[in-house]
Amino acid sequence: MTANPHSPSLRYAWYVVAVLMLAYISSFIDRQVLTLLVKPLKRDFGVTDTQVGLLIGFSFAIFYTFLGIPIGRLADRRSRKSIIMWGILLWSFMTAICGVTDTYNQLFLARIGVGIGEAALSPAAYSMISDLFPRHKLGTAMGIYNLGVYVGSGLSILLVALILKLISVEGMWQIPVFGEIYPWQTVFLVVGAPGLLIVALIAFTIKEPERQQTAKAKIEMSEIRAYFSANRFSLLSLFFGIAFMAFSSYATTSWTPTLLVRKYGLAEAQAGLLLGAIITIFSTAGVYLGGRYADKLTKDGYADAKMRVGYQGMLIGTFISLAILLMMLFTPAPLQLFVVLLALNCFFTSIPYGAATAALQEMVPAPMRATFSAFFLFVVNIIGLGGGPLAVGFINDKVFGDPNMVHISLPSTVLLGCSLSCVLLYRGLKPFIRSAENARLAV
Repeated sequence: MTANPHSPSLRYAWYVVAVLMLAYISSFIDRQVLTLLVKPLKRDFGVTDTQVGLLIGFSFAIFYTFLGIPIGRLADRRSRKSIIMWGILLWSFMTAICGVTDTYNQLFLARIGVGIGEAALSPAAYSMISDLFPRHKLGTAMGIYNLGVYVGSGLSILLVALILKLISVEGMWQIPVFGEIYPWQTVFLVVGAPGLLIVALIAFTIKEPERQQTAKAKIEMSEIRAYFSANRFSLLSLFFGIAFMAFSSYATTSWTPTLLVRKYGLAEAQAGLLLGAIITIFSTAGVYLGGRYADKLTKDGYADAKMRVGYQGMLIGTFISLAILLMMLFTPAPLQLFVVLLALNCFFTSIPYGAATAALQEMVPAPMRATFSAFFLFVVNIIGLGGGPLAVGFINDKVFGDPNMVHISLPSTVLLGCSLSCVLLYRGLKPFIRSAENARLAV
């Protein structure tokens, strides 16, 4: 892939990445805000751990995953900037609606609305970024955009922790028009507001990038199916490899605060501040350095650089996950040691994400990028977001029948995700090289 000769300067390109990263941060704050509200949610709505897992992951993932594919197709043909703006408006509005629901079913439906809005962002953003950068800088660019995953997750937990320290979590508050809500629901109203500012920033400061390989910009689904069939092994290795990485990551962010509360006796705000700081520092560093490392290996002549980085990160993450599980099973598992291992695991398991999204852009022709990005996100989120949080809650309720066993169910889930991700990314190393060559020749 070469830079588009008509593309804007790299300085402007980095600015676009920064704005899109802000949008991604906002989306993850809205998406992950529930992870620290498990205790008041269970108390006030009367739900089980399994229902919490459905609410955190599956409710969001249903339409987020399925609508991502037609939105990706649309982004390959229409203005990606407009698609992103409409998506931000929708998810911000539906996040605020989460704050005025008074039943579990209403909250479930509002979370579906958040997922519909957020489905618009990444397929269009991946495509835009790929049209702004040359191949040897794409890993870093994607890594910076994907900082939004971990900065947003960390900030959402920190923000909720701070808000919970400021408000009483008992009783009811009166809201004009909507009536009574629980105090913890005001969190949704607070985190939904910044999306409007980001929409304004995109509207007035960003232009739709000129597409690469414009000689044949309209690709039919039959051509996409043919390309997938010819490259299915490499694509599926990447899709499912990152999906199981996300499986372990979402399980970690969703249930670690609860583990800290149930096993170590921390208050919800303390647990949130601790996990939020770990994710914001260590996971953010991992995804950024993973992208930079992939670009370095690319310059050094490694044709499989972006897949290689993902495999190496998950290999180390697998051993750390195993160490956490063994510690929980056979030792007193002191809090300090758990925190150290958790920080290391967050760092190494975040390394693949920036490099992997850059890898996908190299594996498919430019006119197919948004569509294949949507397929990628479909697999990643239906397994990762839909399955990771649910698996922990299900094991608590159905296997152990004891919510206090989360210190075993969580590391078991994380170990499963990390090990499967490692194997799949390793299997995709050589096929990736063939697919990258096919992409350069396809259109």
